[in-house]
Amino acid sequence: QVQLVESGGGLVQAGDSLRLSCAASGRTFGSRAMGWFRQAPGKEREFVAAISWDGSRTKFADSVKGRFTISRDNAKNTVYLQMNSLKPEDTAVYYCAARSVATLPTIMRPMEFSYWGQGTQVNVSS
Repeated sequence: QVQLVESGGGLVQAGDSLRLSCAASGRTFGSRAMGWFRQAPGKEREFVAAISWDGSRTKFADSVKGRFTISRDNAKNTVYLQMNSLKPEDTAVYYCAARSVATLPTIMRPMEFSYWGQGTQVNVSS
């Protein structure tokens, strides 16, 4: 079992930056691929970014490429999402997710991830 706790959300203005953190429990964090998803009101949960167990591979949604980065610190059982040049359309609840395996899935969809955090709200004002 893996427990995930996100933090770092808040209210910012367009163009600002935020860094989200996701702290994981347990001793298996270093063997799991991790991801970030987001869900805006009335919309489906969508993929944002993912990282392999060792950080060697990352993937991003087209909507955040060049603005967001994902990283992890296996010694701290933590994965990060650095969000720069934020836009109002980035407003959503952001969820951290863990896979049961070390590698990234072929298709970045929620069903490929086994464990989820409770989410952290990000609001970007124009």
